[in-house]
Amino acid sequence: MLTRASGVQMTNAAGIFVGIDVSKARLDVAVHEPATSWQADNTDRGIAELVDRLQELQPRLILLEATGGFELPLVAALMHARLPVVVSNPRRVRDFARSTGQLAKTDRLDAQMLAYMAAVLRPEPRPLPSDAEEQLTALLTRRQQILDMLTVEKNRLHTVRATMRQDIQEHLTWLKQKLAKLDEEIDHFVQSSSIWKEKDAILRSTPGVGRVTSSTLLGRLPELGTLNRQEIAALVGVAPLNRDSGKKRGKRRIFGGRAAVRRVLYMAALVATQCNPRIKRFYEHLLKQGKEKKVALTACMRKLLVILNAMMRTKQYWRSELA
Repeated sequence: MLTRASGVQMTNAAGIFVGIDVSKARLDVAVHEPATSWQADNTDRGIAELVDRLQELQPRLILLEATGGFELPLVAALMHARLPVVVSNPRRVRDFARSTGQLAKTDRLDAQMLAYMAAVLRPEPRPLPSDAEEQLTALLTRRQQILDMLTVEKNRLHTVRATMRQDIQEHLTWLKQKLAKLDEEIDHFVQSSSIWKEKDAILRSTPGVGRVTSSTLLGRLPELGTLNRQEIAALVGVAPLNRDSGKKRGKRRIFGGRAAVRRVLYMAALVATQCNPRIKRFYEHLLKQGKEKKVALTACMRKLLVILNAMMRTKQYWRSELA
């Protein structure tokens, strides 16, 4: 149920910025100007009531921070209600709070800080994903969960008593079967769409890009082919960031972006350095210049992403001489 912390009536919704701090059981909501706040239950009913109230306000932007999945039902409800919502990295939110001198941390203060951050920075909301994109993303998320469980069980196999190994081996067999079934389901889902089928064929024509990389790019990076090279690299998080001060020239590092996309892009680039002539030459050239292998591989990730972005924009299949 909603509980008001302030009785301020808001009839003019122009320029309203909302911050929502999400926890497992509760949603703390704050409006930047005019300042007001309230709470809602993080349940289906509480979310529905909150969405109705926000629709009346018609805010310019709603900002949340990622909370390990507790925010997903709320984000889905807000997006389906056509409300402008952005999910920010928690580290970015804390850095912003420290920059304003706000060191204390409570749920209510966090909501107020999120509302203020939305008003100051005004990050761009992502477009509403289609039902197909949401379903593919759900399948990819489940696939990653199965992979994580496989890793945990494989590590556990070497530390448990001998009497428990048979049980773990059976669980590993089940997980591998489930992973294979999920891969088939994802592949069938992609091939059932004429649009995705064509995009998948374009992506997989590139040496080093397999079905996992292709389906991940389709589901988790729908912007591929719609942005320029700098924008797509920054969105994924493979654009090196400067760390310079005065005469000091710090190491360039990648940071932020979409980790799930970056993870599969790393594996694709690793394979491409062996089987993709264009990426292989680029990788070897960087090594000859004295670049560390990790730095060279990161550069290959960005180059591969830029090439795929251009291919998707022009709807051209892989041609080494054009890449």
